[in-house]
Amino acid sequence: MKPLLSIVVSVFNEEGNLYSLMDALLKNTEAFSCEIVLVNDGSTDNSRNVIDDLCNTNPEIVKAIHFSKNFGHEAAMIAGIDHAIGDAVICMDADLQHPPECIPQMLKSFQGGSEIVLMQRNSRGDGGMKSFFSKMFYRRLSKMSRMPFVENASDFFLISEKVAQLLRENFRERNRFLRGYIQSMGFAMTILPFDAPARVAGKSSYSYRKLFRLSYSAIAAFSNAPLNVSLLFGVIMGMVSAGIGIYSLVMFFVDRPVSGYTTLVVLISFISAVQFLLMGIMGKYIGFLFDEVKKRPVYIVDEKSGIN
Repeated sequence: MKPLLSIVVSVFNEEGNLYSLMDALLKNTEAFSCEIVLVNDGSTDNSRNVIDDLCNTNPEIVKAIHFSKNFGHEAAMIAGIDHAIGDAVICMDADLQHPPECIPQMLKSFQGGSEIVLMQRNSRGDGGMKSFFSKMFYRRLSKMSRMPFVENASDFFLISEKVAQLLRENFRERNRFLRGYIQSMGFAMTILPFDAPARVAGKSSYSYRKLFRLSYSAIAAFSNAPLNVSLLFGVIMGMVSAGIGIYSLVMFFVDRPVSGYTTLVVLISFISAVQFLLMGIMGKYIGFLFDEVKKRPVYIVDEKSGIN
């Protein structure tokens, strides 16, 4: 029998949270048929053994996908969606900062006609700095892409089978931003607020470095505005050069010639810095294109449990 709901859980070094998470999921989904797909994203702790134990304990509900190595959080969500068979698919993290208690409300919105249910953080359990950067990121992304992205949107969301199928068939980029993809589709969407509690166990694997990489992938996926920076700098440098030229010419005619050495060194250094900056921006876009051209798999599965 096809389940009403598939719950995809991305797991990376979460052995201390998995049993508590499973208890909470089973408690909040007992009123309807569901499957729980645990995607092990190359964990280096005991998460794999815990996942296998959960599969053996609840073989009718719990399924597992083990990656051959760490492919990243976005790849784990894609893998879960690829293998989900429910009428609706919920993606969430294993750290209990995406409360399972929200699932009945999400499902109610889906049954009310929403193709997408996006969970929006009211607060974070991991400090105000990430919350500040998250808010600034969404504002900048919305402005650059000219698309109204939801501030503080999370990777905790529900999508219908129709949306899931679109992601499987048409959104296979190597550098992904799933929460952005589903917002850009234009389907009926409900936004539900939630409070993210503090972590119960373990440490977040999302470092500022990974968040920055995800931010750049999102910007590259939805905007070419950074490439326009070269045009802007070209105009600015042209105006600065013209101003310096006019100033030097005036000083020459009033017998107060400008010493050229210092000005020349500063100007060349500034232009060089700008050129390297622009080369770096263009290099990132070219790198993304290179990843797409190679057409390597988004993820590699080492082992599956309970999945045909």
